[in-house]
Amino acid sequence: MPPAGVAVNKTPESRIVLNEEEIHRAIVRIAHEILERNRGTRDLVLVGIRTRGIFLAERLRKQIQTIEHTDVPLGILDITLYRDDLGEIGPHPAVRETKIPCDITGKIAILIDDVLYSGRTIRAALDALIDFGRPRAIQLAALIDRGHRELPIKADYVGKNIPTSKEEEVVLRLREKDGRDEAVVLGTRKP
Repeated sequence: MPPAGVAVNKTPESRIVLNEEEIHRAIVRIAHEILERNRGTRDLVLVGIRTRGIFLAERLRKQIQTIEHTDVPLGILDITLYRDDLGEIGPHPAVRETKIPCDITGKIAILIDDVLYSGRTIRAALDALIDFGRPRAIQLAALIDRGHRELPIKADYVGKNIPTSKEEEVVLRLREKDGRDEAVVLGTRKP
């Protein structure tokens, strides 16, 4: 405890853990891993989880198009009504569009999210996706895995593992929404 009259600095301390180039490299690598594991693009459907997962899915789609010279269907998934904390959000949660461009039955659906943490977002996404059909397989791609799982969920493709404490926060900024690409870990500065 600091002496009386001494101010304690509690402003968040931040450190950049991924810059623009590193984010791009991670997306290129994940695209190659998806293609290798699934032996090409046959039956693939990319599904981005709102909000930043959509932008990452679009980038992965472009990389896959560049590599394979073929188009892959891209869907958008809003998980708001599937969340297990819906009651804590408020009486009128903002539900946005979900758009799955094709029948996913028998397909390989790649769920794409920005930061994998507790696993609860992915559990909700699995429930939401199953309402659109029965995929042959569902795989998970996350740009960042920060640990601290509360559910038994593991990503198939990870851009970067970033060990964090529960007191820290991982913020991913993408140029489509935030004007720049970077991943930052925010923590509380020690006195």
